[in-house]
Amino acid sequence: MKHQIDIALTSVAPLVWGSTYFVTTEYLPEGYPVTMAALRALPAGLLLLIIARQLPHGLWWPRVFVLGALNFTLFWTLLFVAAYRLPGGVAATVGAVQPLLVIFLASVLLGAKIGVTSVLAATMGLVGVGFLVLGNDGALDPVGIAAGLGGAASMGAGIVLTRKWKPPVPLLTFTAWQLTAGGILLVPLAFLLEPPLPTLDARNLTGIFYLCIVGAALTYILWFRGIARIEPPAVSALGFLSPLSAVLIGWVLLGEALTVWQIVGAGVVLTAVSLGQLSNRPIRPAPLDHVIPTSNQRITQ
Repeated sequence: MKHQIDIALTSVAPLVWGSTYFVTTEYLPEGYPVTMAALRALPAGLLLLIIARQLPHGLWWPRVFVLGALNFTLFWTLLFVAAYRLPGGVAATVGAVQPLLVIFLASVLLGAKIGVTSVLAATMGLVGVGFLVLGNDGALDPVGIAAGLGGAASMGAGIVLTRKWKPPVPLLTFTAWQLTAGGILLVPLAFLLEPPLPTLDARNLTGIFYLCIVGAALTYILWFRGIARIEPPAVSALGFLSPLSAVLIGWVLLGEALTVWQIVGAGVVLTAVSLGQLSNRPIRPAPLDHVIPTSNQRITQ
């Protein structure tokens, strides 16, 4: 039962992330992917850091910035580029290669066996999101497609390295470190690559607040919790719920057509997610759930 709860809680994150594409196109100013990523990451990270009141030490400084770059700086920048240049359903689905990437990265970096069930689940998920794309009449912008694929590779590497390094701090602290590091790296990129941000209206601020608090701080605590408790291929398979969520949100809130192919794709995606969990075995939670060290304890691991 506890294992099913772990899966359910982890699933909340990709379901919420599917709304990123709707919020980006409907609430945010157009043409500021890096700036929006920075405004999503840094405030959320600093807020959690104030609550956690603990900084990295020793080897964890470079590790945190590597993970922050993979999970947030690169991933979110490419995510916003894809969201601006592609229809929501398409933008959410081009990253469907991520579970396959995670399977092979886990084999190389963690020595994990490449399971037939995991590969089958990842392939089925890829086919399922392919059906979802077929149901969308939007143009497949090549830059948007490349950004989506690059984002998938970045987050896939972040998942595997997170599991490999296993930081000995609580989830909230670990999430704070990564969000802050990723945001710090995003700020100079935003100044270099994009024009000054225009005056934000109430709608823009609502979208940023949602992506920062709900789409970042809360969901990434659940996501990293899942990485600590669920095998990488299985947790990555849950990412298929993001494109499904994006398509359903487009149908409900934007009035986008829901075709027979998309309904078939949704069924295949749900089957792939379920199959992906069969390849996962319950494991002892990683040290992410350790008791918070006191402020004067050094973390040298």
